[in-house]
Amino acid sequence: MRNSEFTPNQSTKGVADKGEVNWRTLVAPYAKPETRRAIGQLLNTGLPFIAIMLVMLLALHYGFLAAAILFPVGAVFLVRLFMLQHDCGHGSFFAAGWANNLLGWVLGVLTLTPYTPWRKDHAVHHAGMGNLDRRGIGDVTTLTISEYLALPKWRRRVYRLYRHPLVMFGIGPIWVFFLRNRIPTGNPRRQWRNWVSTLGTDAALAVILVTLLLTLGPVSVLLGWMPVMLLAATIGVWLFYIQHQFEDVYWKPRASWDFRAAALTGSSFYDLPQPLRWLTANIGFHHIHHLSSKIPNYRLRKCHVENPVFQTAPRLTLLGSLKCARLALWDTEHRKLVPFSALAGR
Repeated sequence: MRNSEFTPNQSTKGVADKGEVNWRTLVAPYAKPETRRAIGQLLNTGLPFIAIMLVMLLALHYGFLAAAILFPVGAVFLVRLFMLQHDCGHGSFFAAGWANNLLGWVLGVLTLTPYTPWRKDHAVHHAGMGNLDRRGIGDVTTLTISEYLALPKWRRRVYRLYRHPLVMFGIGPIWVFFLRNRIPTGNPRRQWRNWVSTLGTDAALAVILVTLLLTLGPVSVLLGWMPVMLLAATIGVWLFYIQHQFEDVYWKPRASWDFRAAALTGSSFYDLPQPLRWLTANIGFHHIHHLSSKIPNYRLRKCHVENPVFQTAPRLTLLGSLKCARLALWDTEHRKLVPFSALAGR
């Protein structure tokens, strides 16, 4: 692994003037799961989510509008549950591996995300994020300008369609969570764990849906459960997108790629308002998460605040992040993401 190209500033309280920052030493105190806090998060997220869903489904008997006010509330709590599952996948939520895996599998049923194959793909994403030669697994497909121009016209149209915001954040969430996640992939003999996880998640999900259909009827599923899942999926896709799709993001070929530089300049610091920071389980401190995925979500902000060197990461606000939806191509010459309009005249 090459030395980081990330240059600390003088606000590191004496760390920078000692030469290369020892990143492992900086993050080590925070990479410690705490069972009591983890259980507290599970309770303050899981119980409200269940209560909200029950009230919302029952409210549908009194009319759609009576339940509609709870749709976004249920969706954001489901997003937070996904973030807890995300920690489980990194082995950072509980200290015990079996506890992480058990909870991760259960939450995967609620989030429509089979735990085992997702964890594997997400690990690949972490291992090669920002590496131009390792694109394609667990990330948003991104082409360089030269790659795009080398495509035949019909494939350019397909890529433009794929990167269109209405597809990325409209059709994309439906495809990923409702369709692709339902189908096991890989050889069933060599990757049987993926098959067991996917089919097991599908079976558990079927039991939940059949129970809802038999007890509350199809209206509750179509106008209650479905809108919450769709909205949560859209929010989830947006959060994943904005963490690595901004103008000055880091992309390098394998020969010059560096893990630490990719983490600190290839992952955004999504500076959300406090309520949204809580609901997204601090996932906005994504630069620190990529530097050390073993830090639990409940310690990410503390690590950021207490180490000013991390505060130099690319910062995005909620409003400012919206313009990133139009970015689509990596400009290798200027080393930044650009929209299709940058190709005018080419």
